[in-house]
Amino acid sequence: MVFWILTGAIALVVAAGLGWSVLRGTRETGPAEAFDMQVYRDQLAEIDSDAARGKIDAEEAERLRLEISRRLLAADAKAQGGSASVVQPVGISRVTAGMLTLVLLLGGFGLYLALGVPGYRDQPRHLRLSAAADALKNRASQTEAEARLPASMPQDAPGEYLDLVEKLRAAVEARPDELQGQILLARSEAALGNYRASYEAQQKIIELKGDQATAEDYANLADMMVLAANGYVSPEAQKALEQALGRDPENGVARFYGGLMMAQIGRPDRGFRMWRDLLSDSQPDDPWVEPLRAQIEEMAMRAGENRFELPPLETARGPSQADVDAAADMTEEDRQEMIRGMVNQLSERLATQGGAPEEWARLISSLAVIGETDRAGAIWTEAKTVFAGNEDALQTIREAAQRAGVSE
Repeated sequence: MVFWILTGAIALVVAAGLGWSVLRGTRETGPAEAFDMQVYRDQLAEIDSDAARGKIDAEEAERLRLEISRRLLAADAKAQGGSASVVQPVGISRVTAGMLTLVLLLGGFGLYLALGVPGYRDQPRHLRLSAAADALKNRASQTEAEARLPASMPQDAPGEYLDLVEKLRAAVEARPDELQGQILLARSEAALGNYRASYEAQQKIIELKGDQATAEDYANLADMMVLAANGYVSPEAQKALEQALGRDPENGVARFYGGLMMAQIGRPDRGFRMWRDLLSDSQPDDPWVEPLRAQIEEMAMRAGENRFELPPLETARGPSQADVDAAADMTEEDRQEMIRGMVNQLSERLATQGGAPEEWARLISSLAVIGETDRAGAIWTEAKTVFAGNEDALQTIREAAQRAGVSE
């Protein structure tokens, strides 16, 4: 209430000042020449005073008197001509003053309702930092966050695929310590939208790998946890992110969710810096770039970064001219080895981070070119699991598999 009293009083004072300025224009005043004449008379008096004290000589005093007298006579002639002042009608001035008052009061009130938060207490910096620390410490757990969500509907998938997943679940339940089975189960459950089952399988993967668990393993665990909680980064997901960043500080998935967590606890300033740095370090086709670009401008606004401009999306970097020249000088065996290395890098990225259907199709085609048709067939089988229910994506990959001779 004190806030509204103070702001209302200030608005009324400002409105009163503006209204008084408008209403003053209704009073008729003499012509401007009358003011000029008074100034010239004062100047003549000052010249007489200076001449009497000897500050200027008699000749200079006489010259100044003549010049000012000439100006005085010209002003008097204009005043005698009767140039009247324009007077605004009193009624119009009062209406204008009233409108100014209403615009100031109602406009200010409406602007505050649109941009402000009525009833919200003051938030100096130390209180905001304290609130963020409390939010980080006391936020809901993964289980609590999932319990608040409505029951999710299973994704549509072919009955044949669902039968395969059921068999896979039974096989993994019978042999829970088989690493490859847990890996396939985690991907299959994620493809169906069963994110909780997916991250439980991912936890088992990390348990089986022990000290050999990679940053990607922990990033995938955090990813599934966040998806299971509908975008919320829980303390359990945070621990997985910390494990991922501890193994690879450049891990893009962990850096993206780390910035998201900062925004959720009330530190968009830190979240924005994390996302800005991640965006500058990323390739255009990295899986986190699209959601990052879709949200970073809002993050910048919340962080008070009003000058931030989203950089244009560059095309993916290809081999440099130096790479092309180096490849031309290679032997056929070295060239094949370089191609095999590039194919392996693509295969590793798709296995850990996922990718577009076109990338899966390119991997199958590349494996066929270098003679690794068995691997191409395995990738096609895995793609059917990853893209189950997405017929458009499967058709793109199926065509590549057919050209490679690994599709039925």
